[in-house]
Amino acid sequence: MCGFMTGYGWRRSHGPSRSFGTTATVVAVWSAVGATLLSGCGGLPGVSGGSREPITVMTWAPEGSAATNAPGMPAMAKAFARWVNADGGIDGHELRVLTCNEHNTATGASDCARRAVKEKAAAVVGSYSQYDSAFIPPLEVAGIPYLGGYGISDREFTSALSYPVNGGQAALIAGSGQELAAACDQVSLVRPDTLAGDVLPTLLDAGLTAARHRPAADIRTAEDAGDYTDEAKRALEQAGADPAGSGGGRKGAGQKGGKGCVTAVLGDRTETFFDSFRRVADDPGKVRVASVIGSINQPLLDRTGGADGPFEGAYVTGWYPESDDPRWEPMKRVIREHAFGDDAIDAADSGVQTTWIAYTALKKLVESLHQDSVRALDLVRALNKGVTVDTGGLTPVLRWRFEDMLAAADFPRIVNRQVTFQVVRDGRLVALKKGFTDVSSTMEASAANG
Repeated sequence: MCGFMTGYGWRRSHGPSRSFGTTATVVAVWSAVGATLLSGCGGLPGVSGGSREPITVMTWAPEGSAATNAPGMPAMAKAFARWVNADGGIDGHELRVLTCNEHNTATGASDCARRAVKEKAAAVVGSYSQYDSAFIPPLEVAGIPYLGGYGISDREFTSALSYPVNGGQAALIAGSGQELAAACDQVSLVRPDTLAGDVLPTLLDAGLTAARHRPAADIRTAEDAGDYTDEAKRALEQAGADPAGSGGGRKGAGQKGGKGCVTAVLGDRTETFFDSFRRVADDPGKVRVASVIGSINQPLLDRTGGADGPFEGAYVTGWYPESDDPRWEPMKRVIREHAFGDDAIDAADSGVQTTWIAYTALKKLVESLHQDSVRALDLVRALNKGVTVDTGGLTPVLRWRFEDMLAAADFPRIVNRQVTFQVVRDGRLVALKKGFTDVSSTMEASAANG
C-alpha cells in the first residue's frame, strides 16, 4: 500500500482525504511528490526502501496529580515523533506516539498498560510510573518492552522486558551517599513512606558506610503532604543542627570543617519540604542541603529565587550532564522546531531528558532492524541480542545483554551505573566534578542486596 508524507506523518492513499481541501491543493501535492509516486511506492522523499508499516508506541506519565507530575515526558515524545516523521520517519516507518495520563495511581498505571496492549504498541518508551506491580505484568503478558522508564520503580530493574537507560533512584541515592560522606558529619534523609521509598536508606547508607561514615537518620513521611514542619525539625535535630528556638542540638555538626546535612527525596514535594525547613532552621546556612535530580532541578531553582533561593550551595546527584552541556543541543533543537511552544517541555527537566534518551534508543533500535514491519517481539529480540545505543555522550553506550547487567539481586537490569555530581552555584546547576562516577560497587554492597 502506498502513502505520502504530511508534516505530521503518513496518510494512506487508498481513497480521497478530506484534509486535502480544494482541487488546486491536490494538484500541488501531487506535483511536489513527483512521478515516482505514480509509478509505484519507491522513491518517496526522505524515505529509503519505500513505504513501510507505521510503528506504534506509548508514553505515559502522571499529570494533574496531588504529588508527582511529569507532563513534559509525553510532550517530548510527541515532539520527537513530529521531528522524525517530518524527515521520513524512522528507517521509513512513521512513528505513532500514543500518550496516557497515569494520574500517579495504580489504577491509572494499569489502565495505561492495558491500552498499550489493546493498541498493539511495539514498546512503551520514556515513561514515568512508580506503580510497577500495576503496569509491568500486563506488558510482560503481551511481550511489550518497557524502554527507558524514568527509574522510579523497583521492577524496572528486575523485569526481563524492562530496558532502562539510567540507574534510577537507586543509583542516585547510592551516589549521593558517596558524595555526602566526604562533606557531612551527620546526614538526615527525608523520604516518602512508600515501597519505592523503603529501599532508599539502605542505598544511601551503602555510600556513606563505604567511606566509614555513620548511617543516615531515616525520616519517613507522606509523599503528598502540604507541610513538613515536624519532619524538618527532626531532620535538623538528627543532623546535629538547631531548629529555631530549640536552644540546643547535638554536638558534632560543623566540627572538623564539616556540616550536618539534610537530604530530601520527595519528588514534587521536595520544594514544600524545604519551605518548611527554612522556617524552622535557626541558620539554614549551617546545614548543607542535598537531594537528587528530579527532586531538585533547574526549573525549581528558577522559580524559587535562583542564587537568592533556598537551594544555593546544594549538592545534587544526577544521571546526565548538566542542562547547559552542549551535548543536549540536538534535543533543544527538536524542542525549538517541533514542540510548537509547548510549555510542558523544559529541556532542563530530568523527565524530558530521559524521554529524549529513550526515544533516541528506540530510533537506533529500529534502524538496526531494516524491516518493513516492526513488532514488539522484533524489538525484544534485538535488545536481547546486544544492539548498542550511542546517546552522544549523554550516557555511556547502552547495551542490554545479560553480561551487561549489574551483579546486584535487587537491580540486575541496570546497565548504566554512572551518575553525575552537581552543585547549585549562582542559581544554576553546574558540574561539581567532571564526567561520570561509577556507583556499581556501592550498589552491589548495599544491604538491600544482602
